[in-house]
Amino acid sequence: MTIYLYLSVMPEALIASMLPPEEFGVYYAVGSKKKARGQALFFEVDPGFRHEFFRIEEGIQRCVPHEDGSPKRSIYISVYRVLEHVPLDVIHKLYLVTQDGQVLGLETSDVFPEDGDKLHLYLEIAPVHPLVVSTLGPRDFYELIVKTPASLVSLPAVCFVELKLGELAEDPEHGAVRDLPYANIGHLRQCLMDLRTKTFHSKMVDRTHPASFPYRMIKSGIFLGNEKQFLYFPLPSPEELIARHYRWWRSANM
Repeated sequence: MTIYLYLSVMPEALIASMLPPEEFGVYYAVGSKKKARGQALFFEVDPGFRHEFFRIEEGIQRCVPHEDGSPKRSIYISVYRVLEHVPLDVIHKLYLVTQDGQVLGLETSDVFPEDGDKLHLYLEIAPVHPLVVSTLGPRDFYELIVKTPASLVSLPAVCFVELKLGELAEDPEHGAVRDLPYANIGHLRQCLMDLRTKTFHSKMVDRTHPASFPYRMIKSGIFLGNEKQFLYFPLPSPEELIARHYRWWRSANM
């Protein structure tokens, strides 16, 4: 059987599996009787990838069918400092999986979103996951985290998502909340207003925020970067999701 490699960022892990991406997504989100269900977000990795930091060959050797012939669903190769040791040129598609196992695959794009808003809300998904507001667009935010030598707080690699702010992006003090699902809106408003009156570019809203988030709140897509590369995985428009990925869209909006 074919052995696949997956880079999970929710939580961070390198996993070998006999399941192709769609089947792995269902298993990883819904799981078996021993695991509660939940969102999953993972990248397919080139199966030929090898790195001295990981015991990949040993993991693959352990990825063998069960006695009844059924495929081995997962062998965890590493759960520590994974993202920083996987070069981005071995990354294939990104898969977003809802808590009930609906899978959406996303390709990379060379066309990055235009930075039209004055204020932004980012959730760092891995390796840490604080919730942060910023005046910086996605590329500048990535460069601040990963590529700014003078920064006291930096990461060798990061996966993050920009979340919708609605009217708060232009008017954090008086903008209507509408369907924004974020906890402690008053604190979020204050953090956004602070960015307008202070000299710093970013401010932490929640340092212990869960890595999971409502997919319906994705503003443009998922971003993945290290010191050498920066990748963008755009989310299709609502119209395209409804037309071509209705089951995923419906699950993501429940």
